[in-house]
Amino acid sequence: MNREKPKKFHVKSFGCQMNVYDGERMAEMLGEEGMTASGKEDADLVVLNTCHIREKAAEKVYSEIGRLKKKDGSKPMIAVAGCVAQAEGAEITRRTKAVDIVVGPQAYHKLPEMVAEARSGERPVDLDLPGLDKFGALPRKRKSAPSSFLTVQEGCDKFCTYCVVPYTRGAEISRPYAKLIDEAKALVDGGAKEITLLGQNVNAWASEDDKGNRVGLDGLIRTLDRIDGLKRIRYTTSHPNDMSEGLIAAHGDVEKLMPYLHLPVQAGSDRILKAMNRSHSRTSYLRILDRVRAARPDIALSGDFIVGFPGESDSDFEETLSLVEEVRYSQAFSFKYSPRPGTPAATMQDQVPMEVMDERLQRLQALLNRHQIEFNQATVGKRCELLLERKGKLDGQWIGKSPWLQSVHVLAPEAQIGDMLDVTISEAGPNSLKGEMLMKEAA
Repeated sequence: MNREKPKKFHVKSFGCQMNVYDGERMAEMLGEEGMTASGKEDADLVVLNTCHIREKAAEKVYSEIGRLKKKDGSKPMIAVAGCVAQAEGAEITRRTKAVDIVVGPQAYHKLPEMVAEARSGERPVDLDLPGLDKFGALPRKRKSAPSSFLTVQEGCDKFCTYCVVPYTRGAEISRPYAKLIDEAKALVDGGAKEITLLGQNVNAWASEDDKGNRVGLDGLIRTLDRIDGLKRIRYTTSHPNDMSEGLIAAHGDVEKLMPYLHLPVQAGSDRILKAMNRSHSRTSYLRILDRVRAARPDIALSGDFIVGFPGESDSDFEETLSLVEEVRYSQAFSFKYSPRPGTPAATMQDQVPMEVMDERLQRLQALLNRHQIEFNQATVGKRCELLLERKGKLDGQWIGKSPWLQSVHVLAPEAQIGDMLDVTISEAGPNSLKGEMLMKEAA
């Protein structure tokens, strides 16, 4: 069988920002092959770029595959990429004949040649973990969003007992300094005003600079700070064990580094943190936040929480609530624990009943939401700069991000995407704010 070469493609990415970045790069690569991006209904090739962090991730992928059949009974060429592909492997092609290609997150640079193999009737599967090979094979970005992602580090060596990332993304690997500086400059040349540095443990990044000196993430940030045209720098996601003194100091020294830090803690109980193999304690985590706040007093803090980890008692959960009360996050992500096959936590005793997890999550989220509203309300009256990212619902309305990563609506009929506007925050709600544009003073 010889299929025609796909003319239109659609990439659907699930999950984290790194998956969004990977999805963008796959789209660029397919575009270089002469294909055109389209909606999934019109696509000849659909790439499902999957995430394995959430519960029943694999089942959701199979459900998505089933919905790709067209009205005339035909289907597009289907590629399953990302972490579910890595975890499930060839089992995907055995389970459903609809899937033509299975490619892991470290091998997607081979997607064009796998499409060619699928056209000839093969069903290629590539789950290789070749480190950084894919980045050298990807096309150079030609156009950038005003706020763009740049993957600097992949993989994880931490082996938290609940997490599949070390198995689906491989060991921690840092991309070379020179390559990252080149890509960052290309992003800015293409229109980026803000760059978010990405990694499973982004603050574990380390490389040698152009003088052969060993540098960490703070050294990379300080170099990016010197790029003309780059207005903002962010990074995510960080691990407490990799928050170096140099990185903490950069929050006070580098003006372009935004006052926002996402630093997952997962639980407030030392007993649960030890069972999770988090390798930090409640006290050590809080000390890091104290040093960060001393360096940048206006910083907004974000975190991740898992409730109902195996063995979590009522008192363990109360310790999580008390930590949240002490930190007062500007925003946070919280989830019920769900077992991942192959992880140590999946076989632990004392699994917490679902109804208990539900009740705890509701209590935690109510507290986190209250703190988020309080943080937003505390910004009312503040003057800040917005980076406009998309249109609002009203005529002349735009939505931009504040330095503290809040969505702010502003009326600015003459503005356009990518503009930086000075505003005063005038109203605050739970999830978004309103800003009033400041008039520029006459020369």
